[in-house]
Amino acid sequence: MPSRNPTIKFTKLFINNEFVNAVSGKTFPTINPTNGKKIIDISEADKPDVDRAVCAAREAFKLGSTWRTMDASARGSLMNKFASLIERDLEYLASLETLDNGKPYTDSLFDIKCAIDVFRYYAGWCDKIHGHTIPVDGNFMTMTRKEPIGVVGAIIPWNYPILMMSWKLGPALATGCTMLLKPAEQTPLTALYLAALIKEAGFPPGVVNVLPGYGPTAGAAIASHCDINKVAFTGSTEVGKLIATAAGNSNLKRVSLELGGKSPLVIFDDCDLDEAVEIAHNAIFANHGQNCCAGSRTFVQEGIYDRFVKKAKDMAMARRVGDPFEEGTTQGPQIDETQFKKILDLIESGKREGAKLECGGSPAAEVGYFIKPTVFSNVSDKMRIAREEIFGPVQQIIKFRTLEEVIARANDTQYGLAAGIVTNNLDRALTFAQSVQAGSMWVNCYDIVIPQAPFGGFKRSGYGRELGEDSLKEYLEVKTITIKVPQKNS
Repeated sequence: MPSRNPTIKFTKLFINNEFVNAVSGKTFPTINPTNGKKIIDISEADKPDVDRAVCAAREAFKLGSTWRTMDASARGSLMNKFASLIERDLEYLASLETLDNGKPYTDSLFDIKCAIDVFRYYAGWCDKIHGHTIPVDGNFMTMTRKEPIGVVGAIIPWNYPILMMSWKLGPALATGCTMLLKPAEQTPLTALYLAALIKEAGFPPGVVNVLPGYGPTAGAAIASHCDINKVAFTGSTEVGKLIATAAGNSNLKRVSLELGGKSPLVIFDDCDLDEAVEIAHNAIFANHGQNCCAGSRTFVQEGIYDRFVKKAKDMAMARRVGDPFEEGTTQGPQIDETQFKKILDLIESGKREGAKLECGGSPAAEVGYFIKPTVFSNVSDKMRIAREEIFGPVQQIIKFRTLEEVIARANDTQYGLAAGIVTNNLDRALTFAQSVQAGSMWVNCYDIVIPQAPFGGFKRSGYGRELGEDSLKEYLEVKTITIKVPQKNS
């Protein structure tokens, strides 16, 4: 059962399997978004703490260490044990996630179960990562060997704290890397608790280190550190550019970036209208709109446009906003005051630029960062709400006529993370799927993300892939070994 006030057991940095204070002694508050009040103070990592954690991670990664000499199957067993410990503490972790993030408790349960699936999926990969033998000309034998890239710095966002941790930690551990993980400063609590479970599971010291702190200090130190071999980042495009620059200016470390989106969801007039409205509603309002691949541009064919708008408005108005621990709540608060103000500002821009506000458009409570589910119709492609990532519960409904037209409009964006289409015409669906510039494409559904399938973006939505076999490549180096075979005289 959920606890509105779960006991917070860990507030310090986790380095070399120990919870320690920051070198500076500084702390920062983590805030409850339902009321804007401090939950507790957390140790604040800075460059000296990153240096300490890198030393621990490098020691754990060196040749001959316990981690490097461990059987691959044993590494998989550790990962499965870690997943079982998360499952054991599922309800506590969900309460902690909801307290710190504000998402409904049932959503937190779902996210954590998905994270468990991710860890178990990658546990199964541990003893299946191998190279190849290559037939070459001449008297040689050539083979490849896949080796862990080394120390990984992972910087994760606040919208899916545990789930995003699993997307980075799963493939890193499966390939034999060691890691520094910086959770978002808004949501450090569950990452620190998972650090304790890492130790309980039996991972050697230094394999996983957790450093809560701020992006311009701890995050920047990770991105520019010359003893870190790779950075994996999920967050905004603006910060992604800074990380790529820092990586290039330091040691040319490998970088994978999962960044912003302004994803189109296209609804054709041959669809089941009620089903299409529900798909589009969930595509934008799930997780309070705080979803990088949210279907935030809803294109609706002109013949069904007015009926779609009415039904979308009714569904949004029926959405229950409130206490995330209360049964039946489908939308809690936005993550913090900064996001709250940004979303309201973009809503105001929609009004000024001529979009029709169908519902919502204002705060949903006097206390906390709650925003009413908002629907705009009569939206044009050049409006800010149609071009900028809002990251909030705001649906933009845009009218279109033909497939050719909507393909061009769907691609007219700097982003390319995801896209969707709702239609009963398979030829149309396939034409759209192969024409749209996006890393994930959904037909008659949306936001179906599974551990086995790769996820990532085109254009300014980033590069590299999370999940699936493809993500393992982001954490591996390929070494070619060629051996001259001696010729024997007959």
